Amino acid sequence: MAKPIGEDAISESVASRSSSCSQWSQWQLLDSILPTGGFAHSFGLEAAVQTRLVSSPTDLETHIIHVLDNTASLLLPFVYSSLKSPDIETWQRLDLLLDATLTNQVSSKASISQGSALLRIAASVFTEIPSLKMIRDASLGSSKELRFHHAPIFGLVCGLLGMDPETSQRAYLFVTLRDVVSAATRLNLVGPMGASVMQHRIAVVAETVLDKWKDREASEACQTSPLLDVVQGCHGYLFSRLFCS
Repeated sequence: MAKPIGEDAISESVASRSSSCSQWSQWQLLDSILPTGGFAHSFGLEAAVQTRLVSSPTDLETHIIHVLDNTASLLLPFVYSSLKSPDIETWQRLDLLLDATLTNQVSSKASISQGSALLRIAASVFTEIPSLKMIRDASLGSSKELRFHHAPIFGLVCGLLGMDPETSQRAYLFVTLRDVVSAATRLNLVGPMGASVMQHRIAVVAETVLDKWKDREASEACQTSPLLDVVQGCHGYLFSRLFCS
């Protein structure tokens, strides 16, 4: 039976509007105004500066690239595995696995802090996805010793928002790059204009890093820069600190 005239056009319009609204939510996930606490952490940069591992603009850029590579090799697999199956069972399994994987107490606490904030905020902001609140409520009352690490939660939210795997993994690296560059600015290692130029320049390297480490399962997670892990672990021993990690 033929559809009434105009029904196809209406269906296309509704689908287009739904897709557009979904993009607004995806962009908001990456907005620095989303209060997930990312700007309270320097990803080990503050400790690297005080231990003289970073003492020049060249050192800074090299450090940021190493942070991106280490993040991609260690955490992107958890983002990817979580967004492929955005359900409570997969997320809880990945959360416990990542908690056992992270041996650095400082980075582990930072991951838990940001992950807890992200799930709480996502459940409150993206009300069009009721499963986010259901997952959070069920997990808070769970008998399992969940930690709410950031990478699996980021993947979970991306999956429920309908983001594709490559865009989600690129987004995770973007957030990491954005936060480290912001930390460098507040540590007075580079000015706002210089930071923007540097971030744009490093983005080319970040894309290469993404191509190298994307679409890997959590079982393939590894560290490429163990020195970064050691330096970040020293953060709690610094005499004066601006950041939590």
